[in-house]
Amino acid sequence: MSVAATAARIPVGAVTVGGDLTMPEAASGVVLFAHGSGSSRHSPRNRYVAEVLQQARLATLLLDLLTPEEEAIDEQTARLRFDIPLLAERLVLAADWLQEREETRDLRIGCFGASTGAAAALIAAAERPRAVGAVVSRGGRPDLAEHALERVEAPTLLIVGELDTQVLALNEQALRRLRARTKRLELVPRATHLFPEPGALEQVAHHARDWFGEHLAVSDGDDGEAGVDGLADRS
Repeated sequence: MSVAATAARIPVGAVTVGGDLTMPEAASGVVLFAHGSGSSRHSPRNRYVAEVLQQARLATLLLDLLTPEEEAIDEQTARLRFDIPLLAERLVLAADWLQEREETRDLRIGCFGASTGAAAALIAAAERPRAVGAVVSRGGRPDLAEHALERVEAPTLLIVGELDTQVLALNEQALRRLRARTKRLELVPRATHLFPEPGALEQVAHHARDWFGEHLAVSDGDDGEAGVDGLADRS
């Protein structure tokens, strides 16, 4: 399968951030990645997930949500990584950028968020309901999306490690608040927050691949017809 990788500069308001756009041949959708607190587009976990998605003919855009100057400030203060409105605004503008590019304008967008990036992904879905066709959260903080949860229409999958008990409780609360008619909480057995256990991240990637593969391929009129799946089987 032919894959084209491009380094991109993406304008997000008054600044420009770096991104890596990878286009498999005959891509069926494009997944926009929002990394977690203190991370970047070079996150090895997100890049692994992106490779699995690319093998399933899904294009991916991994981008930095902060500029190098902002990252230097954030390393000292840890303030910007929790500025959810700022991160969400930049993710929305990145989604707009995808819709303006010739090679991606006809592709439905999926948002994949990790940690605090999950909140940004959900807000982007609420702000761009016609563009964003699905959302996946990996060990995320969807609760930080606050009132945007009630406006999310895109099918949403929340993936949490079974042993990540605090984050699990926050995801259960967020699941109940989500408006999306198609939503699910998927537990990865015996996994902790960053999914370092053998085979855990592979399960995350496969869940994300299957979710995006299903929901980015449907038409706007089909979104959410499957109904609420609710909590996954914990056995």
